[in-house]
Amino acid sequence: MIRSAQRSNPQKKRDTPSGTEGAPADIVIIKPAGYPMCGIVDDYPQVENPEVFECYARQQWNGYIARVGDYLFDHRMYPDFAYRIIDVQPPESIIGQFTSFIVNEDLPESPKIEYNTNVSFDDVIGQTLARQKCKLVERYLEKPELFGKWAPKNILFFGPSGTGKTMLSKALANHSKVPLIPIKATQLIGEFVGEGSRQIHQLYEKAADLSPCIVFIDELDAIALDRRHQELRGDVSEVVNALLTEMDGIDERKGVCTICATNRPEVLDAAIRSRFEEEIEFVLPNKEEREAIIINNLKTFPLPANPDTSNLATKTKGFSGRDLVEKILKNALHRAIMEDLEEVPERFFEEAITKVVPKQEKDSTMYV
Repeated sequence: MIRSAQRSNPQKKRDTPSGTEGAPADIVIIKPAGYPMCGIVDDYPQVENPEVFECYARQQWNGYIARVGDYLFDHRMYPDFAYRIIDVQPPESIIGQFTSFIVNEDLPESPKIEYNTNVSFDDVIGQTLARQKCKLVERYLEKPELFGKWAPKNILFFGPSGTGKTMLSKALANHSKVPLIPIKATQLIGEFVGEGSRQIHQLYEKAADLSPCIVFIDELDAIALDRRHQELRGDVSEVVNALLTEMDGIDERKGVCTICATNRPEVLDAAIRSRFEEEIEFVLPNKEEREAIIINNLKTFPLPANPDTSNLATKTKGFSGRDLVEKILKNALHRAIMEDLEEVPERFFEEAITKVVPKQEKDSTMYV
């Protein structure tokens, strides 16, 4: 539908201050900003031929005053789609037939793709039940054509932070010999209307090209928060709807398995949570598992250390694997290095524990 360019716009030439003619604009740099209202998100205009777009822009915005921060609205091909002016030379000049346009799409970086993650199931200590349930996903990734409509496409990992959710997804990808696309949910929240949903669709298009593969979305609650709480985080409905579309398989993407992770499953939007065929719980390690984690990591210390690992495991009840490594072992090692010692004394580990236990006991009550 073609709309007249005579619609009201704050950049029209009539806004030129009285008594001045306004200098012609040499260069205008614009950035896609999206639609002013929710709705059309799939028809996001992308500039494939800069020269053609430049001619198109000159014609419809001829005579407009270009000011940094103002918006230019498309009236023809994508009615009401907005571009924001991020620079103009000379300042507050008038767009004319000789104005050069540069489109700074400022698109997010392509998601990182991990091949051969070098993480094995042996590196994941504990989580026996989670590892058993992942065998089904492994079979699907090996032979997706055998499952048909019964494919395990959407899996939820949930449990305390630091319990191995990311590590297990990497081990699963490595063991299945498929690529992994890991991304934090906060990276999928766009600055403008339509941008977030576009990023999700592009993510899954990339996954389809790489299939079979795993899409691992960490911190899912950042975008799939219960809709009763969304007013606290702003409008993320477009992101939720885009993710639902992909999880429902409306655009069938064979061989793509989505694994989402969250520490707070209770706050997830019910519509999103209902899409998971399997929810796999990750739990805090028991005493034997804590000792195994400590022993395995002590082997990689650059300084000798021979603490009573059984005693340390007993005193660290409620700690996750990450807590043991980052808050106890690393703390003791760094202290020994700073004090120029030739080995790590046991008391350094003991003292590190006393600093962390009060907070850890408080955090662990969330999952009692």
